[in-house]
Amino acid sequence: MRKRTEPATLEHERYAASDSSSSGSAAAALDADCRLKQNLRLAGKGPGEPRCAADAGMKRALGRRKGPWFRLRRIILCVLGLYIAIPFLIKLCPGIQAKLIFLNFVRVPYFIDLKKPQDQGLNHTCNYYLQPEEDVTIGVWHTIPTVWWKNAQGKDQMWYEDALASSHPIILYLHGNAGTRGGDHRVELYKVLSSLGYHVVTFDYRGWGDSTGTPSERGMTYDALHVFDWIKARSGDNPVYIWGHSLGTGVATNLVRRLCERETPPDALILESPFTNIREEAKSHPFSVIYRYFPGFDWFFLDPITSSGIKFANDENVKHISCPLLILHAEDDPVVPFQLGKKLYNIAAASRSFRDFKVQFIPFHSDLGYRHKYIYKSPELPRILSHQGPDSSPDPSMWSQSGL
Repeated sequence: MRKRTEPATLEHERYAASDSSSSGSAAAALDADCRLKQNLRLAGKGPGEPRCAADAGMKRALGRRKGPWFRLRRIILCVLGLYIAIPFLIKLCPGIQAKLIFLNFVRVPYFIDLKKPQDQGLNHTCNYYLQPEEDVTIGVWHTIPTVWWKNAQGKDQMWYEDALASSHPIILYLHGNAGTRGGDHRVELYKVLSSLGYHVVTFDYRGWGDSTGTPSERGMTYDALHVFDWIKARSGDNPVYIWGHSLGTGVATNLVRRLCERETPPDALILESPFTNIREEAKSHPFSVIYRYFPGFDWFFLDPITSSGIKFANDENVKHISCPLLILHAEDDPVVPFQLGKKLYNIAAASRSFRDFKVQFIPFHSDLGYRHKYIYKSPELPRILSHQGPDSSPDPSMWSQSGL
């Protein structure tokens, strides 16, 4: 058979067509492969999936094992950092410590109208406003003896002021930090004292309640002095007693020391849950427990108090007071430790300024549960403050007959 010979041109055309077809197939294959990879990336499908899934599962398992520990470690580090930072913050900003002592920004109960003491069950109380300094106005409550509550209905401020000249004794009450003159335990004490035949005059220091101004030890003492003088200008010969509670004991001893120095002492000073001085109280306060053994505690926490001009030195003041003194303190007081009140009594009892005056310390057993602010519940309180008749003044000699 004769071999057929094709023209060179035809062979060349076939080769070109074949090469073109191969190139097209390769391009199509490459394009398909690119689309496949793209789809794998988007959909997570393909031959590499099992290995990726296994890696992801392993990472999740490790995350579950390490996650709680890492989170706990972060929390511990954050708490530790905050614990260390707070002392430095207080040292750099002494005003923080002053705010924590006064707590005047804490108004409890909050939703009460201090202009309406009758809303708190004091339907024989009048609300005043006095101005101890040019830019300071303080809110005052005057509760008359309970026996006059019917006569007091509808009466104005002038009637209440005139009533101070009656034969009933008067108590100027200086409350502690936080809250207002409308605090629940304070209102209950006003009621008890009023039922015993006392006028009760109380007020909010500058910066507390609806009183204007900025809190300071000097300012609080000046406010108390102004109210005392206001009472004496209207009370005639009626006895005036000063009762301080907690931080108010610091104001009370500041006030009475000044009154004794100018030879116009009150008829008696009553201190409920007192401390020796603000440094010892701050160191003994439950809030200081977590820092009490912190290196440099005094430098970080106590020195800023002193640098802010806050001392409330009851232990120093009682050495310059010359009037009868009564101290009331509950053994289970969690805010001002009982031993501070007892220590203050020992200092006062040994002071020469009390040589001619009675000094009494009345403890309340922890089983009674009076703690820091419920001594008013004591059934013995009327006898401690006993007076001989409905219109006669209390007899301080009866203080030793409490039987506690």
